[in-house]
Amino acid sequence: MYCELFQLTEPPFRLTPDPQFLFASKQHARAKAYMESTIWLADGFVVITGDIGSGKTTLIEAFVAELPEDVLLAHISQTQLTPVEFLQALLVEFGFRPFRKRKVELLSMIKDFMVEQYAAGKKILLIIDEAQNLSRKVLEEVRLLSGLELQKEKLLRIIIAGQPELSHKLDSGRLQQLTQRVRLRFHLAALSKRETHEYITHRLEVAGANGRQIFDPAARDMVFRYSGGVPRLVNVLCDTAMLCAFAEERTVVDEALVKAAVDELQWVEYSERIRAHQRGTDATGQFAHADRPMARIEVMHRDQLIGEYRVRPGKMIIGRTPDNDVQIQSRFISRHHAQVVSDQAQSIVEDLNSTNGVFIRSKRIKHQTLVDGDIIQIGEHRLLYRDLRNAADELPPPEDEDDDDDEEDGDDEDDFDEAEDGDNDDLDEDEGAEERLDERDR
Repeated sequence: MYCELFQLTEPPFRLTPDPQFLFASKQHARAKAYMESTIWLADGFVVITGDIGSGKTTLIEAFVAELPEDVLLAHISQTQLTPVEFLQALLVEFGFRPFRKRKVELLSMIKDFMVEQYAAGKKILLIIDEAQNLSRKVLEEVRLLSGLELQKEKLLRIIIAGQPELSHKLDSGRLQQLTQRVRLRFHLAALSKRETHEYITHRLEVAGANGRQIFDPAARDMVFRYSGGVPRLVNVLCDTAMLCAFAEERTVVDEALVKAAVDELQWVEYSERIRAHQRGTDATGQFAHADRPMARIEVMHRDQLIGEYRVRPGKMIIGRTPDNDVQIQSRFISRHHAQVVSDQAQSIVEDLNSTNGVFIRSKRIKHQTLVDGDIIQIGEHRLLYRDLRNAADELPPPEDEDDDDDEEDGDDEDDFDEAEDGDNDDLDEDEGAEERLDERDR
């Protein structure tokens, strides 16, 4: 939209992860080096954590783009999975279609495939993004997979990335055997003020600025004040500021234009956001009790619950890519499909100009206030909305906190071969291609 005015070849501050735009800060370079070490050292996990918007996914995409030809990659970013679904997802990444296999068959297929690739001189790498959503049982499957070895060499290299909740989960003591296998661990923090200046300049140069100063120093200072150096927030603010400049036909973004963008976004300074979060208000300081969820959204596919999300004050973005708050991997879902905006009084669902639309009670909507029990239809997925503002009870405990007596973590690596059949009754998924939405509803 504004590229012609600024003489750029492409938008510099898109939210979609793009390895071409990776800014190699000191900490990002270090995290990437840790990830690269997995290619040569297969003894243990590498864990990368970072806050929402810190650049984890972009870093992973850049790392993947540079993998040697002898590395076979399985990249899993949809992590609301049961143990059987996780094993299926791993095999799908390698070209199998194991949807009607029992668990013991899945494990056998994985082991045979890895041994075959090892004999052919290949290395196998598993990257799990958004790993904070993995249940304890799935993480235990990952641990057991990591124990596969041949001639004293591990068959599987593993990188786990996720939000800070992943660190809390690993440090809880309930995954001690997994934690002991973590060889390298790194947390991506926000950019410093100097790095934020360099980040803005870097993305503009990649987009074709050719040395032209599009953001003046005072504007970049203000971007840092309001974004806190969080890359995604920097992108949102800079993109909005450039739109404001486009509206006024100005080719240099100054402090006033950034302030206009801040007003448009209704942001407060980042330091105040942190204090507001601690006080229980949102980024604009308008809502109280942010620690208590306003509502709950249950994501279902073919009447099976595949994910559950707490709705808090502010925006919850729903889409296909990992940078969304709710990720639904389906070709019917747009990259950024819809959003739910909530405050203490209500939640509103909005269509973000998606291809296939958002439906409630078979009617395509653009903007609608939700009531308890509403079902939001997005492609083949249904999102059940449960309003909790007047609920007396809190949400139930997470899945992996109420089964302490169901499963004990043994020390014997042969546990991998002792698969139980109890989780196999839910495997009869349709292998046919998904049907598109009715053309009349588009």
